[in-house]
Amino acid sequence: MKPFVINSHGKLVFPATILGELDFSVLDTLEQFTAVIGRDYESKAPTGTDLLQRVEAGAYDSRFALLRDLAQNLFWVNRYSMTMFDKRPTRFRDLPRTRGDVFLPVLTPWEDGERKVAAVEQAYRSLPATYDAEAEDRAFALLFDVFRHKRHHATELPAIKPTVAELLAQPEALTWVLPAHDPDFPTFSVADILDADESVPELEALSRWAMVLHNQYPWERAETALRPVGEIGDDDVVIALHPRNRDVSAFIERVRSGTSATASVLPPPLPPVEPVTPYPPTRVREAFAVKPVLEALSVVRGELVCSNDDVIRNASFSWSPMSAAEISKKTGIDERRYSERPLEQLALDAALAALEHSGRTPAEIGAVLVATCTSERLIPSVACWLSGQLGILQTHMSADIVAACAGLPYGLSEAVRLLQEVQRPVLLVCVEKFSDKIGAVRTSRMIFGDGAAAIVVAPGETSDVELLQTYASGPVSEVNSIIWPNPEFDNDITVYGPEVKSLVQRYLDQMLGELATEPDPDEPGRPMIDSIDLIVPHQANKTMILGLADKAGLSHDQLYFDIETMGNVSAASIPIAIADAVRDGVIDSPVRVFAPGFGAGAVGGYAVLRVDPSIVAPERAATSGTTDGPRAAERPTTTDDVRVAFGE
Repeated sequence: MKPFVINSHGKLVFPATILGELDFSVLDTLEQFTAVIGRDYESKAPTGTDLLQRVEAGAYDSRFALLRDLAQNLFWVNRYSMTMFDKRPTRFRDLPRTRGDVFLPVLTPWEDGERKVAAVEQAYRSLPATYDAEAEDRAFALLFDVFRHKRHHATELPAIKPTVAELLAQPEALTWVLPAHDPDFPTFSVADILDADESVPELEALSRWAMVLHNQYPWERAETALRPVGEIGDDDVVIALHPRNRDVSAFIERVRSGTSATASVLPPPLPPVEPVTPYPPTRVREAFAVKPVLEALSVVRGELVCSNDDVIRNASFSWSPMSAAEISKKTGIDERRYSERPLEQLALDAALAALEHSGRTPAEIGAVLVATCTSERLIPSVACWLSGQLGILQTHMSADIVAACAGLPYGLSEAVRLLQEVQRPVLLVCVEKFSDKIGAVRTSRMIFGDGAAAIVVAPGETSDVELLQTYASGPVSEVNSIIWPNPEFDNDITVYGPEVKSLVQRYLDQMLGELATEPDPDEPGRPMIDSIDLIVPHQANKTMILGLADKAGLSHDQLYFDIETMGNVSAASIPIAIADAVRDGVIDSPVRVFAPGFGAGAVGGYAVLRVDPSIVAPERAATSGTTDGPRAAERPTTTDDVRVAFGE
């Protein structure tokens, strides 16, 4: 998990987007590692030669773009050292000679370095400020001090460094040498980096980048030289590289010994085929004797607002340039909600509110279902944990459903089936916590948020649920369009946009086709599609959904969105949006709602519901971590906060 922290200025900070550290426990081969490095560090970063060419071509019209390129270049230069090693200045006589876990870098002199340094400095001095001259000067001072004292060429750096013994056997090989070292050389603390505070989000991200890069060279850079190993004196200081942790050490040993496990080769997937016959939607009134009634719907939001500005002020160096306004245009999202509460607490808070609003006691609940794709809990399941927390001695069934963004139709379908057996209320909770599972993946960070909703489904005389449909699977590319954990992205949630759009288009066409042929049970001569009062879709990406709606001939006025302020909360997004439609007065009397969902695993489904606004429970304020504003209570970051945030 990669949690956010609240810094001393009351701002959200995502440490995983800053440090560039990798989880080597999920990397088995050098090829896997270099592929990750190629994507995150090399693909978007200019080389020194690129910088020179851009400067000489007049490619920069103000300072920020040059500063950004300069920082990305330096992250690329440090692509192996910052991901794998701690750099420790060590007197040569004190360097262990035989250990297999201490390394020295082999370096090649920087080609045309003086010309590149001079060109970058001259360009910066001649360009106007982009946002804030003082802040840009501070960032440039840090970045340029590293850049001008770099000394070595970076294009062909090896990932695996030689041990001390191996380098001593190459007396002509060059490595870093200092005549002396000040152990008190100033660096930035973790708190300093977290507390970076600039008025412009882009400059706040750049400020953190500059501090992290400064810390990569904790010595007097002007005195650094490249010297043949055979000419290093006992009192000279070299830069020893020590693996950051045991996972890095184990990875290096696997690569050096050639004992990397051979990955299991799965057989190729079979070609996709259509079902023998289509699966029709379930007509609930006809199919079930016990009619489901929606007695309560409660909502719990993440108590912290993460704005698009917050996303930009935490931008990773691996991201392409994007502004807060561009995020809004691309996704339809201005804010998403994050929570300091664990997923289980969000679920419990929602469940308690729904039970209270329905007037039901825990003893009356016959089954508990939890729809989530972000739970870290396997044993006991969240549903079993929740049953225990609610004091329910026994249920007929307590189980989790992993159906991602189709969690509501999947959960309601199972709840209605269970209702036939238990003939007592079923508690359905849809809950997600994405904020600590995103890391440095921008597509996920732009979209996902935290929240929960709970619904009490009880036996009744008439049915509030009219149609239910669920789907899963499809072409392999769509099945794997959203992945978590994903070793290729440091086990962060990863979204492959074109494949997601493809599966949404496929399912939306299928859903609308079914509704066009399904009769309205109250007016059999009328298709159900013409009897829908409101469409509340899964809040995936407003821009994408509206585009697909246009293709399907749907009017924008038929659709309700709250994604602007909630983001995508996967399984919880539809029930939260229904509650918000009531809050906004869009639903002010009983209406027929079409609620389609689609997402990870190529799952999909929909429900056609009768929603009475009276079922929506009053929202409770978060029980912890909130003030009367959108931020958590302003407090300094504690040592424990920092350790947790940085994975210690």
